[in-house]
Amino acid sequence: MPVDRRAGSGLVVDRSVLVLMRLLRGHLRPYRRPLLAVVLLQAVSTIASLYLPSLNADIIDKGIALGDTGYIVRIGGWMLAVTVVQITCSIAAVWYGSRTAMSFGRDVRESVFRRVGSFSAQEMARFGAPSLITRTTNDVQQVQMLVLMTCTLLVGAPIMCIGGIIMALRQDVGLSWLMLVCVPALVVSISAIIVRMVPQFRLMQVRIDGVNRVLREQLSGIRVIRAFVREPHEVRRFDAANADLTDTALRAGRLQVLIFPTVMMILNLSGVAVLWFGAGRVDSGQIQVGALTAFLLYLTLILMSVMMATFMAILIPRASVCADRIMEVVDTDSSIAPPTSPVTDVPAIGELELRDVELRYPGADAPVLRGISLRAEPGRTTAIIGSTGAGKSTLLTLVPRLLDVTGGAVLVDGVDVRELAPDELWSRIGLVPQKSFLFTGTVATNLRYGNPDATDDELWAALEVAQARDFVSALPEGLAAPISQGGTNLSGGQRQRLAIARALVRRPKIYLFDDSFSALDLATDARLRAALRPWTRDATVVIVAQRVSTIADADQIVVLEDGRVAGLGTHDELLASCSTYQEIVESQHAMETVA
Repeated sequence: MPVDRRAGSGLVVDRSVLVLMRLLRGHLRPYRRPLLAVVLLQAVSTIASLYLPSLNADIIDKGIALGDTGYIVRIGGWMLAVTVVQITCSIAAVWYGSRTAMSFGRDVRESVFRRVGSFSAQEMARFGAPSLITRTTNDVQQVQMLVLMTCTLLVGAPIMCIGGIIMALRQDVGLSWLMLVCVPALVVSISAIIVRMVPQFRLMQVRIDGVNRVLREQLSGIRVIRAFVREPHEVRRFDAANADLTDTALRAGRLQVLIFPTVMMILNLSGVAVLWFGAGRVDSGQIQVGALTAFLLYLTLILMSVMMATFMAILIPRASVCADRIMEVVDTDSSIAPPTSPVTDVPAIGELELRDVELRYPGADAPVLRGISLRAEPGRTTAIIGSTGAGKSTLLTLVPRLLDVTGGAVLVDGVDVRELAPDELWSRIGLVPQKSFLFTGTVATNLRYGNPDATDDELWAALEVAQARDFVSALPEGLAAPISQGGTNLSGGQRQRLAIARALVRRPKIYLFDDSFSALDLATDARLRAALRPWTRDATVVIVAQRVSTIADADQIVVLEDGRVAGLGTHDELLASCSTYQEIVESQHAMETVA
């Protein structure tokens, strides 16, 4: 949810707290029984704690003052029993509270992860990967800590405060005016500090996003940074982001450290006041020494309960900000909406058709793609070529619904992809993206990503077609060879061939190759395409490419220019009729001649 930063801090707190309450209600509902157990156990523990000062007063006034040793032993044993009950209930409450808080954090992370998994490219670009990582980890942890502290501290605080006031009044009403002074003074002092902390906590989460963004870019682009000798520049960038976070954390910390000294000062002044004014009442016989001691303990418990509530007040502002950021993700619907009545009973043939397709990004002045119509059939290869920025890759993303058309329609097996059940659509498509990405694991786990039941023979067959068998068999572990995150322990060409093999293992009805041969040399490219023909003879193949040699033998070639179809036909037909294609061929031929 967007935040109106022009609003007063109080309004921001109120709205954020409402969002926090909505998050807590939604995800704590399954844990009503453990929470009820926490409340009951904390109530018993707090009542036991409130009973102890009265027993202590009886020992002083009725045992020590009268020299009754038997009474002292008897009441002391009773105090010991009450203490055991108090400790046992407290431990049990913490156990239930901890399990509930950890389960709550797990459920919230799952909700955020599932929602992010449904996002299209537009939502991913809106939030950004660093911010989504922060919201899934750090933000959830802050709210989880609030739940934990609520179960272990806050539940008992109001019981202790109200019970302490009642028990203190039972000891002596004449000193009750001290509570009317000390408690409001503590509440007002802490509230003044917390109101100033809220904007700093909100800004701190933004600063954490900034540090994550810079660090992620530097780790991902470390080769480029070193190649251009930009380490000093990147160090300065990180230092600037880190300094911003540090400054914000220090401002919040300076305010936060004022809280406990304030609490302790009021607590100690209250104790001095009780002893000062109580001494006169003891001297006049209006109160006994034990009762005065109990009153002091009850006042201390009351202020301690306020301090516990204050500690929660420290957590609530930051947790509210984090909840706001979490719910912003959870409440965001993907622009790729699933069909209300999905079509599921369509034979998987592999026919692909684009009818007068248009794509316009939100807020854009002109569409990226417009008026594109073409048909791709099983057993035929359709190639897409064009200059940089012509919309080739964007066009390909419309088929698996990574983006939705804003005009026209994309049909798979005669059904609009917006009406086809997502699982049905994706099961027919094998996508090899422009940037070959491999997951942490082994060669085999990456190849089985699209078909977990594939046998080793099927994996080797796919590697053979993708021209990757030689280098995989040369690895000591073969199919069990480890793959680091993103496949960084392999070359660009090796990653690309494994990504192609991964799609081949899936055996889909439609193959989408998004400039997937760019990292291959011409000889390997030619061998791969030759081996690919018998493998995909019953499937529809769509290839986006930059090199003319890669697509020259395609059954039909689509030439894109400025988001429009500038030409459609075979290689020979386009050479004779399409000036854009002629320019592409001539420029590449000139480059090869120079080389």
